[in-house]
Amino acid sequence: MKEYYRTVRRVLIFILVLNIIVALAKVLYGWYSNSLSMLSDGFHSFFDGASNVVGIIGITLASRPADKEHKYGHWKIETFASIIIALFLFLVCFEVVQSAVTRFFNPSAPEITSISFFVMGITILINAGVSFYEYKKGREIDSNILIADSMHTRSDIYASIAVIFGFFAIIAGYIWVDPLIALLIGILIAKTGIGIIKESSEVLLDKSVIDDEVVEKIVKSVPDVIECHAIRTRGKKSQTYIDLHITVDPRYSIEEAHHIGDKVELKIKKSIPGVKEVLIHLEPETD
Repeated sequence: MKEYYRTVRRVLIFILVLNIIVALAKVLYGWYSNSLSMLSDGFHSFFDGASNVVGIIGITLASRPADKEHKYGHWKIETFASIIIALFLFLVCFEVVQSAVTRFFNPSAPEITSISFFVMGITILINAGVSFYEYKKGREIDSNILIADSMHTRSDIYASIAVIFGFFAIIAGYIWVDPLIALLIGILIAKTGIGIIKESSEVLLDKSVIDDEVVEKIVKSVPDVIECHAIRTRGKKSQTYIDLHITVDPRYSIEEAHHIGDKVELKIKKSIPGVKEVLIHLEPETD
């Protein structure tokens, strides 16, 4: 697990640097050109960086080993940090929508030049690379926080594309498109936040990770196991906890029955990657 946390921390620090560069480019030029949509997109990128900081803190706390009061470890802090990232997104959404509504009632034409398109194009390419890399890495090591952060960055790409379309409309004389694009960005940001909360809450609420039938089939393949029931799974794919009941012949001694349980645990861990612990309750077969 130490290698897992080191990998996540390294990825987040690398992406934090890129997000700060992207955000500064958008905010500074958006302020200079009076483009609300570009400025809003820049603040969105700044919150990408803020979410990276939250992720780094979260993963540092999550990497702490189990102790007397937290015997299952602190790994759920990573998932909790993902929800904090979503809350950051909702805050950004509020600010963007508020600015868009104000601009609707106080229209102001931004200055659009070839530099505007260049800045947005470069930041889109950077964000696309960041999002792809972070999402791929998150899926590889089953990291909630990397996946959540990549979704955050992906929403930034869509927002930036919308800003570019807005530039064309503004050049054509439709200045009201600028706050409209900002409003659409706000809605997109909120949608991304809802998706992150949904995925993270499944871990916090101990949603089943593995199909009962898959576990039952593996357990029943072990010799001397008569029945398997009361299967429960929780956690995430890279850190799954399973508990279940098996029935065995009542004529077996405690030592023999325990040995069967050991074989079941070993078979499950070999068959399903990411299983951290299997708790087995032994029962004698009854008529």
